[in-house]
Amino acid sequence: MIRLFAILSASAALAGCSLAPTYVRPAPPVQSSWPVGDAYLRRSEAALPSVTYRDIFRDPRLQTLIDQSLANNRDLRVAVANIEATRAQYRIQRGDLFPQINASGNYSYRESSRSGVNTGINTGTGAGTGSGTGTGNTGGTGLGGSGVGTGTGGTGTTVVSGANSTFQAQVGVTAFEIDLFGRVRSLTGAALSRYFAQEAAARATRLTLIGDLATAWLSYAADKSLLTVAEQTAVAARNSVRLTDARRRGGVAPRTDVRQAEQILATAEADLAEQRTLLAQDVNVIQLLVGAPVDPALLPGGIEQAARTIGELPAGIDSGVLLRRPDVVQAEYSLRAFNAEIGAARAALFPRITLTGLVGFASTALRTLFTGDAFNWSVAPSASYPIFRAGAGRAGVEYSVAQRDAALATYEQTIQSAFREVSDALARRGTITEQLAANQRFYTAAVDTLNLTNARYRGGIDTYLTSLDAQRQLYSAQRTLVQTQLVRATNLVTLYRTLGGDSLLDVTDQGPKPAAG
Repeated sequence: MIRLFAILSASAALAGCSLAPTYVRPAPPVQSSWPVGDAYLRRSEAALPSVTYRDIFRDPRLQTLIDQSLANNRDLRVAVANIEATRAQYRIQRGDLFPQINASGNYSYRESSRSGVNTGINTGTGAGTGSGTGTGNTGGTGLGGSGVGTGTGGTGTTVVSGANSTFQAQVGVTAFEIDLFGRVRSLTGAALSRYFAQEAAARATRLTLIGDLATAWLSYAADKSLLTVAEQTAVAARNSVRLTDARRRGGVAPRTDVRQAEQILATAEADLAEQRTLLAQDVNVIQLLVGAPVDPALLPGGIEQAARTIGELPAGIDSGVLLRRPDVVQAEYSLRAFNAEIGAARAALFPRITLTGLVGFASTALRTLFTGDAFNWSVAPSASYPIFRAGAGRAGVEYSVAQRDAALATYEQTIQSAFREVSDALARRGTITEQLAANQRFYTAAVDTLNLTNARYRGGIDTYLTSLDAQRQLYSAQRTLVQTQLVRATNLVTLYRTLGGDSLLDVTDQGPKPAAG
């Protein structure tokens, strides 16, 4: 037994090489700094400090919803289940690095019978005398003759029976591959990289979930503000219709003024119905993302207050941070997996050496099964080498190389797409403050214009058409201001998501470590 384990240990020690190409992280196909110009913010080239979603989304109500979504969201549960599945696949593949040891015990009983033929020859000699009396005309006596005889003995069948019992107890290794050329080790490395890739995919799902929920929460806030604007406009329009109709009945205003006031009212009432629909749909989206019913107390009252609770990412970001985005990490580990599979395809071109070993006891009696005389062992190494496969082996290597090249292109494209997403978000962030300030000034001017035109209309200086136009301008300014506030808030969410969000905390080049076992 000691010899057998020594052979297995030596075999494992030999399995140390790999034919996979040495992996070198490709250089990012983007510039090291973000675009610069009038549309972009100025940022220093430094490492991004660690942030969490609580640093960006500071409203306790939104934080509560995010916590609930991380516990209940079904997409995230699917992602976690996929992690467990790929982790199990890695452990299955890793098992091929070690010999599979099987223990067995058996008992057999055998009974048989045989038949045989016995043949014998007996020889004998005999003599005899005789006398006789004859009667005739003349009468007389005579002497009898003598004779010799032989005889042969008979044949017979004999039956012989027997029984046989055998007891066996064995421990053995069957067809354990001695991984001299690293085929199994390369496949194990590929499985490990796919596990890491799946873990990164789960983090990407988590990041998307947080971003989508924050966006939906802000959209609800904006629709709530637009609903308030529509309600206020409808109330003002009803008063305007009533007053204008009174002026018409008094002969001061024409009927056209009443009909124009009714247009403003109808527009506000139509928008009011639409905003109620949008609010209900926003709640449905939030409940889907959370994965459970939502407490109305956790919903915002308006975009003005909600937008102020969204924080900005710290300054000091360079494009190197993209290498830590979950989708980029996932693409890189997929590239690593395909690179490792090249080594497995190359190793398949070389002989495959396997080892079968067995130690055990065998005896015809149970009481003597574990005695020294009953011990036996055997070792049976074997080697196989395909001498003709019509080029299939080399084609397998070429296929693996082509897959690696496609994964490399996917990895580079993922980085480029991430760079473009961040650049777009930074471009929006660089100008949204000016746009929001301009819209705020426009709203202030529209309020003042409406007050002046109403006074001029009541004084008979301007027509009602001027006042009507001022009301429309104010209504449009209010809606535009709300939309701009939403754009600014969601832009901060987009920056958080495109820069990798919470993945900036713990992601390293080595990736996560699977649990032992």
